[in-house]
Amino acid sequence: MNEKISVIICAAGKGERAGFGKNKLLAPLYGAPALWHTLKKFNKDFIHEVVVTSSETDFNEISALCKPFGYSVVLGGETRTQSVKNALNEITGDIVLIHDGARPFVTEELILKCIQSVQKFGSGVCALKSTDTVVSAAYGQICGTLDRNEIFRVQTPQGFLTEDIKRAYALAGDGIYTDDSAVYCEYICPARIVEGDENNVKLTYKSDYPQDMPQIPQTLNGDRVGFGVDVHTFCDGNGLMLGGVKVPFDKSFAAHSDGDVIIHALMDALLSAAGLKDIGHYFPTDDKNYDGADSKELLKKVIKILYDAGYAANNVSLTVQAERPRLSPFIDKMKKTLCSITGVNYDEMAIAAGTCEGLGFVGEGRGAVAYCAVTLRKLKNGKN
Repeated sequence: MNEKISVIICAAGKGERAGFGKNKLLAPLYGAPALWHTLKKFNKDFIHEVVVTSSETDFNEISALCKPFGYSVVLGGETRTQSVKNALNEITGDIVLIHDGARPFVTEELILKCIQSVQKFGSGVCALKSTDTVVSAAYGQICGTLDRNEIFRVQTPQGFLTEDIKRAYALAGDGIYTDDSAVYCEYICPARIVEGDENNVKLTYKSDYPQDMPQIPQTLNGDRVGFGVDVHTFCDGNGLMLGGVKVPFDKSFAAHSDGDVIIHALMDALLSAAGLKDIGHYFPTDDKNYDGADSKELLKKVIKILYDAGYAANNVSLTVQAERPRLSPFIDKMKKTLCSITGVNYDEMAIAAGTCEGLGFVGEGRGAVAYCAVTLRKLKNGKN
């Protein structure tokens, strides 16, 4: 390829419909932030530059994720349209692909098909032909049947000659669009369709996220069982907070609070077991009161929430994975710290530490992930 290829990855949204209480792209997917899987798909020799959009709230975390790839990060706007405009101002390629950060299952084959379509036709938009009967409706009643041979479901990436899409967005002014091809078609010409991929799904709701481990809603000997997971990226720093203990290291967690993945996984597991909402609901990332928060204090609040709901922690099993630093010397102190806060007996609290043998996000030394399973006991008369 003689042309310079640029990529814009849209990651500036809030992802509220997913229900994580934070940007869905920073939620765990197969032991890494979902966005990391998307970023990795464009780390190719034929891609010359990648620009990622981010909200101000998530800028530090997304920047930490992008740094090892050498990708640039720009602040997005209030709308996707404004975010793409901001990114278009930064790219320098002859061809640009625009891709949703929430589509981590895109393949190299699909990326290349988009580029080749732009080279031949000036544009390339991934789309799938509808296989279902499609109707129009009003007030709950079918008004007519549409020709499904003319109906397509649009995906990303969407590729364009850079000068064309820049001109289209300039002409769009303050208009708001949810799709780049709509801007291109309105101001340049009809866009060329590239056959998409059914597996190239967009993560929209929590149920769209394949889980590393399943939720466990059933009871066991009368106990309630919950599962939690958390992941954070490393950034430059002077130590990690894990299990409420400061672990010496030349990195820190890129996070709104202290990033303690062990305590965060534990809190989510406790709340899940009680049938309550996750920690993002109780401690939102856009609340400045929790910037740099001590996770031990947040855990104390979760224990109080459980008590008010009539439950207490009974048994805790935690696993943390990080390639570095070595965590085994700190496990005993972590257990004592967490037992003192949760009220769980020392012999009912287990913390295991391991690596990923050099594999994946954790194995590449880019962050840490923690998993937690808990049981709760029902307090007598609601409370002891």
